[in-house]
This record gives sequence, structure tokens and C-alpha cells, in this order.
Amino acid sequence: MGDSQYSFSLTTFSPSGKLVQIEHALTAVGSGQTSLGIKAANGVVIATEKKLPSILVDEASQLVYLSVDFLLLCSGMGPDSRVLVRKSRKQAERYHRLYKEPIPVTQLVRETAGVMQEFTQSGGVRPFGVSLLVAGFDDKGPQLYQVDPSGSYFSWKASAMGKNVSNAKTFLEKR
Repeated sequence: MGDSQYSFSLTTFSPSGKLVQIEHALTAVGSGQTSLGIKAANGVVIATEKKLPSILVDEASQLVYLSVDFLLLCSGMGPDSRVLVRKSRKQAERYHRLYKEPIPVTQLVRETAGVMQEFTQSGGVRPFGVSLLVAGFDDKGPQLYQVDPSGSYFSWKASAMGKNVSNAKTFLEKR
């Protein structure tokens, strides 16, 4: 007997001790674009691989410059990431309207991870098939967090996610 009979239940552990829906979400992340983040003394650098859909697309039109308090980099399923980005933006805007200052990165990460964790145990939904790298700058300085589909999050000096994550993390560890 494999774990496949447990894949439709969110809260039932398989005999091997895994939540199979979370394993499926992590597989989706592993097939997403390679992304990495590096925290420095005065900022955070994040990068991702973006392939153009066609050779006819003008590369210059694909560049995006942002002036933001935080930046979310997603790897995994596109529609899932759009939901999480929208929720995070709303939370940041709600905080800004109330306190007239940018939301602390740690608080944004905690609330976004809470939404992701809630989807691992609620009926009628599935875990998000996306991991997030959240970068920002607040009163504690530059911040870099990674949030996994299970809702667990960690602060990092450098991290990677997506395809070839093992090679990317090995590269980061060597430097």
C-alpha cells in the first residue's frame, strides 16, 4: 500500500508519517522557477529565472522596477502565488492605513504563513503549491524569510527554492 490512498485527506497522516497533500505542494514548488535571496548588511538581493514565452517578446518590456516596503518572490504554482500576493498586499495596506507606517517584515511573514498553514487543515481547500521568499527592510534592518507550503517560515542569510534547489543551496553555502 502506498501513500496514494491518503492523498485526498488534508489532515490524515499516511503510514510513513507524511501529510501527502503537503508533499504534493512541495513537489509543485520543486518544479517552479529557480529563485534565490541573499541578505547583505545594507539590503537584500533576490533573483529568479524568468524565461520569455517567445523569442519575439521584447526583453526590455519584461523589466520591472519597484519601490516597495517588501518584495515577495514565488516559486511554484502561479495562481496560488497570485492569491498569496493579493492577501499580503491587502494586509500591508490595512496596516499602513491604521498605523501610517510600513508593516514590519516579520509581521507580514507571520500573517502570510498563517494563511498558508490554515489551508493545510481546512476542509474544501488544499495547501498552496508555492513557497515564498519575502525580502524587506524595517527598523531591524534587511530581512529575508522563506515560507513553505505548510506555513512554516524561517529567517535566512541566503536561501533558494524551485528547480535545482540543491545546487543553488550548495553554491550559496560555499560563498
